[in-house]
Amino acid sequence: MDLFPLPRLGVVVPPENPTAEPEFHHLLGSGMNVYTSRFPVTPGTGLRAMLETYNDVLPDTLGNFGGMRLDAAVVACSASHYLLDPDGDRALCDELSARAGFPVRSSTQAILAVCEVLDITRLTLVSPYQPWLTDVSRAFWEKAGLTVDGVVLVPAGRDPDGDGDGDGNHFDPYEVTAETISERLRAVHVPDGTALLFTGTGMGTLAALAAAAREDDGRTLLSSNLASAWWARRTAAAGSGAGDAHPLLRRLDRRAA
Repeated sequence: MDLFPLPRLGVVVPPENPTAEPEFHHLLGSGMNVYTSRFPVTPGTGLRAMLETYNDVLPDTLGNFGGMRLDAAVVACSASHYLLDPDGDRALCDELSARAGFPVRSSTQAILAVCEVLDITRLTLVSPYQPWLTDVSRAFWEKAGLTVDGVVLVPAGRDPDGDGDGDGNHFDPYEVTAETISERLRAVHVPDGTALLFTGTGMGTLAALAAAAREDDGRTLLSSNLASAWWARRTAAAGSGAGDAHPLLRRLDRRAA
């Protein structure tokens, strides 16, 4: 198979994110070639300041692809775009697209695109973020016109007081396991009619998504990387390698049809 004529997807990721590239490769299979550019390291910077820095340097980080021809690009960092609110997020993506000459979307805008096509109006968030950032995330989706039915916090460490409110937990999306995600989901009631959104590009979700699909075939399941890969295929790879796409992408395709 000649790899080079395949559509090209650029992905911008935080420097420590170990998850985005493997999940994009698994999701897209041999249908697209995936290339990455990483945000700069920000030693000694707090989380919010780091996310704000990512937004400030995003044009330059996307520009690190240089003259490579890309068919589309995804900014695989949901948290930084939650700080922009939906209108600011959309405006930045439009500006980047115009400057780059190809479509650019954040993972948050890709999720909104899936919600529009699938007529999703209600979400239950599965969040690996610190409580303050989870609240920012919830406000983002509500400002976008979606109803958030509830939030399932998924810390990387155990809750020492056992009350499940996030107090004292250790939150790190990169350390969350599929087993922890599944355990948290089994411990809560998720209302019928609400889509499950596993938010954050750094939390490994494919195994947990597959398990959730087996347990509830009727519920719409989304993650930041899944929605981004779905958007990329529809935007840049229509008819290219579609049969090799991951079952979770084909599951979304069936719902869209």
